[in-house]
Amino acid sequence: MIIRSADQVPSVTALKRFPIPRNLGVSPESRIEQGRTWPAPAGATRVKAFKIYRYDPDLEGNPRLDTFEVDLDVCGPMVLDALLWIKNTVDSTLTFRRSCREGICGSCAMNIDGTNWLACTRFISDLDEPATIYPLANMRIIKDLVPDLTQVFSQYAAIRPWLRLKSPPPERERLQSPEERSRLDDHYECILCFCCTSGCPSHWWNGDRFLGPAVLLQANRWLVDSRDEATGERLDELEDPFRLYRCHTILNCTRTCPKGLNPGKSIANIKKMLLQRRI
Repeated sequence: MIIRSADQVPSVTALKRFPIPRNLGVSPESRIEQGRTWPAPAGATRVKAFKIYRYDPDLEGNPRLDTFEVDLDVCGPMVLDALLWIKNTVDSTLTFRRSCREGICGSCAMNIDGTNWLACTRFISDLDEPATIYPLANMRIIKDLVPDLTQVFSQYAAIRPWLRLKSPPPERERLQSPEERSRLDDHYECILCFCCTSGCPSHWWNGDRFLGPAVLLQANRWLVDSRDEATGERLDELEDPFRLYRCHTILNCTRTCPKGLNPGKSIANIKKMLLQRRI
C-alpha cells in the first residue's frame, strides 16, 4: 500500500489482533508493572480511563502504568487537557512537556494509543477505552512522558540547518520566484516534534548513525532552497551508507506525522539528487 497521507488507515491490523506481549525480550529492570489506580471523583457521570506510563529515575522500582479516571465534564476535549487535569487535580508529580497547545511547538509529542501524535491535537473522543499514553519510543526517558531529545537535536545540528552562502550579501533580501518558494512547501511546516523519528524502525536499529526522517526532511528543505549555495557539500555530507541509506522506505514516518508531511518523499528526493549528479 502506497502511503500518501498521514490520515490513511492501515489496511493490515494483524498486530492489533495478535499483539506482541508487552515485556517480551525486555530486561527485568525495564519491565512495565501495573501501578496505582486513581478513581474518578464522586458523582462523575462521564468517565474516561487513561493508562499512563510512569518512571522516576530518582526512585527505586520499575516503570509502571498508572490508571487515572478522568471526569470529562470538567475537562477539555483534548488529550493534553486530560493530562493537565490529572496534574492539577489528582497527581502533581505527573511530568510531561507542553507549550503552545496549538500543534505548533511540538513539545507534547507522545505515543497515544500506539500512535505517535501531539497531545494538544488528539481528541479524547477518538481514543480507545482505556486510553494508553507512553513517551516517544527509542529515546532515553528523563521522567514519565519526557524523552531525552539530545541525540536527535544533535543530529539536526549536524546538517547545519541554515543558508550556506559563498556570494557577498546583496543590498536587499535574497529574492525567490513563487515557483522557487513553493519548493519549500511540505518542509517548513515541520515542527521538530520527532514523532516520525521515534516511529522509524531504521532509527531504532541505527539511531547513532542514521539521521532519521525528521532530520532528513530538513536536509532536503535546504537542498531545494534556491538561495542556498552549498548543494554539493550538503550532498557529500549525506552520501553515507548509514546517514541516508539506512532508510528502507517503511514509511512509518509519513503515517505518524501530525502535520501531514511526507518525510519518505523528501528522503527519496535526496537519493534521486545523489543519483542524478553521478549521471
